[in-house]
Amino acid sequence: MKCLNLLAAAIMFFAPAAAAAAPLEGLWANPKGDVVVRIAPCGPTLCGRVVHATEHAKQKAAKQGTKLVGSTLLSEVQPAGAGKWKAKVFVPSLGKRVSGNLSLPRESQLKVEGCVVGLICKSQVWTRITW
Repeated sequence: MKCLNLLAAAIMFFAPAAAAAAPLEGLWANPKGDVVVRIAPCGPTLCGRVVHATEHAKQKAAKQGTKLVGSTLLSEVQPAGAGKWKAKVFVPSLGKRVSGNLSLPRESQLKVEGCVVGLICKSQVWTRITW
């Protein structure tokens, strides 16, 4: 019985973090639909790795010295308020990791914003997909 109580306490302790991460987990396609990213747990945080890309997207990234499929586009994803997350965003065209913000305008949409030096920001809205 004591073991069950400890297990229940552990589940209650970790449940808020898991629940906070759940809305982001899954497969997301960029606006052009040429890159698919899987957001999933990576150690204590979430990350987003490219699981599929069209040949054109792969060639474009290769010109910048990046192997696109398998690369981590989102790392250190952590909650930053209701429906918001902070992350590091890898921008293949720049070959750089920048600070970023994630939000869910709708359940099926993920707004991904990356900022260079906190001043120059660009964003995309990704769409949730199922395979």
